[in-house]
Amino acid sequence: MQVRPKRQLKNQQHWLAPKGVLQLPNSGVWHSYWSDPYHMLLTIPWSGFLLLIVLVYGMLNTLFALAYLAGGDSIANAQPGSFWDAFFFSVQTLASIGYGALYPQTLYANTVVTIEALVGLLGFAVVTGLAFARFSQSTARILFSRFAVVTRYNGMPTLMFRTANQRGNQIVEAQMWAYLLRDEISLEGQFMRRLYPLQLLRSQTPSFALTWTAIHPIDAESPLQGQTAESLAQLKAQIVVSLSGIDETVTQAVHARHLYQAQEILWNYQLVDIIHATKCGEYYIDFTHFHDVVPTEP
Repeated sequence: MQVRPKRQLKNQQHWLAPKGVLQLPNSGVWHSYWSDPYHMLLTIPWSGFLLLIVLVYGMLNTLFALAYLAGGDSIANAQPGSFWDAFFFSVQTLASIGYGALYPQTLYANTVVTIEALVGLLGFAVVTGLAFARFSQSTARILFSRFAVVTRYNGMPTLMFRTANQRGNQIVEAQMWAYLLRDEISLEGQFMRRLYPLQLLRSQTPSFALTWTAIHPIDAESPLQGQTAESLAQLKAQIVVSLSGIDETVTQAVHARHLYQAQEILWNYQLVDIIHATKCGEYYIDFTHFHDVVPTEP
């Protein structure tokens, strides 16, 4: 009988997010984002990026409209003192549209137009570069199993989890690393978080196209030797997984990472087999049971 264990506890460690992204205290405050605006503009969601562009665009046109109004009747065919005429004249100038109905008629207005044209030239170049950089970022669509399991494999306790390539292409020269992250206190009483590598039976593959099951034997040299579900929880242990390779479509390096909390490491369970054979002898993968596990004998 298949079971789908529920996620038991959310990550309670404020400094490490569920996906393994380091979260430093106070790192979410506004000034930490604006201290590196280029990185922020590349990493915020597209909705936030477009909203920010619209806001900046509106603010620039508003400032230049006020500048035109400060020069008095400086725009031909515009209603004197009309903010909206000055605003839409600014839009035409900033975007180099120039319909011709409105045009500067004083030295002051021509000076402001010159400044705005330069700002528009530089602004559109920056936005175009940022949009291209966002589109050209190479990302990996890698799916990790919701749980890692500890089960017997070839007569030995073994840690297992699996990954899948959600794209239809291949990731060539793929490599995977796994680490145990845990709390420790030295003989001198100093607290630290220690990182131990977990040796995988197969840590690289020439072609990662469908699915890949990571296998770590818990032998005498394994950092997991002698551990239990309770001891890992007490040590606030986490399994950190990193996968990288080259996307054959864009020939660029891609990477993905995942984090298993102690509560997401299930003991005496095994992953449901998702590879099946047809009557013709061909194999296929059933991703509907990708996250399923079943209990085994202790």
